[in-house]
Amino acid sequence: MDSCDFRGLTSRRRTSNLKNYFVGATPLQKRLELVRRQNSDFPSPSRRKIPQCSQLQEDIDPQKVAFLLHKQWTIYSLTPLYKFSYSNLKDYSRLLSAFIVAEKQKGVAVEVGEDFNIKVIFSTLLGVKGTQRDHEAFLVQILSKSQSSREHREDKVLWTGWFCCVFGESLQETVSEDFTCLPLFLANGAESNTSLIRDWFQKTFDCCFSPLAISAFNLSWMAAMWTACKMDRYMATTEFLWSVPCSPQSLDISYAIHPEDAKALWESVHKTPGEVTQEEVDLFMNCLYSHFHRHFKIHLAATRLVRVSTSVASAHTDGKIKILCHKYLIGVLAYMTELAIFQIE
Repeated sequence: MDSCDFRGLTSRRRTSNLKNYFVGATPLQKRLELVRRQNSDFPSPSRRKIPQCSQLQEDIDPQKVAFLLHKQWTIYSLTPLYKFSYSNLKDYSRLLSAFIVAEKQKGVAVEVGEDFNIKVIFSTLLGVKGTQRDHEAFLVQILSKSQSSREHREDKVLWTGWFCCVFGESLQETVSEDFTCLPLFLANGAESNTSLIRDWFQKTFDCCFSPLAISAFNLSWMAAMWTACKMDRYMATTEFLWSVPCSPQSLDISYAIHPEDAKALWESVHKTPGEVTQEEVDLFMNCLYSHFHRHFKIHLAATRLVRVSTSVASAHTDGKIKILCHKYLIGVLAYMTELAIFQIE
């Protein structure tokens, strides 16, 4: 194992398990063709707003917000749901419970409404949206029923997923009222359960899930935007991870920066109040590359950025995110929604 130290910097070797995801054609593409032509430069605008706390976020249940934070979520893009109804959430809970049990007990007849050892709960996430036009987010949980005779014993959460749309007008304008647009899906739990959930939703609402990878370009934008966010409390170390392809194993370079140093660097290159520009993102990253090369004679620009971690959130190129600050929950989801919509298109 190779290692070197400088102000919290480490490098280490490990096998790369990254996958390349490709999105196949979907029926929705025909509807979105016009939108794609009108937004040929999407999703790479030259400037973006620095994430801010949304007024709608005040409607979110604090307990539900706390539940969503500090968990690693695997993200997917999701085409619009056909004939989905928020008034039928209890029915969906029963139907999905029966489907999961039937899939786990292949060949055994299962009736809807039968008492199972697991249960599924659908619940809305009020306030997890960018505008009033965005469809309401909702949460899906698979729970294992407690077999204990003790009173007030809580059921164990086996799997959690949620569907949301934050500033997703560009997608909503392309579909009829029969469709519910929630292009971002986040899952936490066993992949086998995620697969079952995807299968049921695809069969029930004629939609399509696709894993959402995050490019090095978008990770750079996240690093800049999240460093620009003003924090009220303790700030975690800003960390970057680059991957260097080599044989027989890949070389990973980890670079940790004190949050105050990262903030000072950002403020030295930031010139546009309230916004982040492509020029500032490039300059911010180039300063990091230059600093690293000056001390270690390694050109990070020739490697591939695979992970970014800040006080606001962390993200990995293989489609894993962890939201750490409730204040910027909506801001993080807005950017993820943008990436999801682009992938759908």
